[in-house]
Amino acid sequence: MTPQQPSGRGRRIVIAGVAIVAIVALFAAWHWHGSTPKDAAKAPPAIAVDVATVQRADVPVYLTGLGTVQAFYTVTITTRVDGQIEKVAFREGQEVSKGALLVQIDPRPCQAALGVAIATRDKDRALLGNAHRDLDRYALLEPEDLASKQTVDTQRSLIAQLAAQVKGDEAAVDNARTQLDYTSIRSPINGRTGIRQVDPGNIVHAADTSGMVVVTQLEPISVIFSLPEEQFGQLSAALAEGPVTTTALSRDDKQELDTGTVALIDNQIDQTTGTLRVKATLPNKARHLWPGEFVNVRVLAQTRRQALTIPASALERGPDGLFAYLVQADSTVKVANLTVAEQTGDVAVIDKGLDAGDKVVTSNQYRLQPGARVRANDAPAQAAP
Repeated sequence: MTPQQPSGRGRRIVIAGVAIVAIVALFAAWHWHGSTPKDAAKAPPAIAVDVATVQRADVPVYLTGLGTVQAFYTVTITTRVDGQIEKVAFREGQEVSKGALLVQIDPRPCQAALGVAIATRDKDRALLGNAHRDLDRYALLEPEDLASKQTVDTQRSLIAQLAAQVKGDEAAVDNARTQLDYTSIRSPINGRTGIRQVDPGNIVHAADTSGMVVVTQLEPISVIFSLPEEQFGQLSAALAEGPVTTTALSRDDKQELDTGTVALIDNQIDQTTGTLRVKATLPNKARHLWPGEFVNVRVLAQTRRQALTIPASALERGPDGLFAYLVQADSTVKVANLTVAEQTGDVAVIDKGLDAGDKVVTSNQYRLQPGARVRANDAPAQAAP
């Protein structure tokens, strides 16, 4: 008995099923071999960073320290004679000139002493003149033996004594005149008076330890500051080249108070702190500096001409020292080991490791590694001294 052949409808159903299975298999194969490998090879997104260009520029090299403002001259006004104060001729906080009257002490006792000294001198001058005339008479009588040689010699001795007495009298007159001058107390410098310590009517003495007023010179003014002893050679070399510019800054470094020059380096280093004391002189025309004030001091030690510079924010520290991420032509980064000569503020001076025109990363370094792809932001940071 021959098996029953499938009908035409059944064959069509089988063929359609086979076709559907084949289509599904082809689609799966295309998806696997076409789409999946492409997605697997897709690169990670670029990291957004700020980029700065290595530039050549003149970079000032500064030394910084903490200083104290001191008056250029400070004088405590005291009396050199005893007496009663007749007048105080200054106002507290007044600007006074050299030679200006500050305090007047009762001059009458000194005037009387000067009068006595002058009278004594004139009396002795008269005695000396009379002794000279007597000697002239004895000299005429001596050849005729009317005056002995002893008398002549005695008269000469008397003249010498009286001449010495007159010199002593003249010294006494000068001393009395000086004491009279001391009753008018004048300012020895141009400066500003402080708080008055005495009032008119009080008795003052030359032995008093406290002064009547303090006068300080504010223009120019001095700043004493300290630097590490390691910077002595650098500062000394700068002074050998000529005047060294010094700038006094406010404690927050936001305001420049005045600019002057270094006057000297102290003649010894403090072994306790390992620092050297430096004195600077500033004109202080605007009176921004005041004695006793604490200020930050910035000294221009040198200017590096046409040095390679990058922003200090580009520097990173690794096991081999300082480095920066260098952006390559294909927008990937690599590590550039650096030799940094100076770091002044926000600028680093590079001796080795970079060339002018190179681009370095200044932000998001923590997300980078060698070979990472980067994308520069719209406003890249630039190195500027």
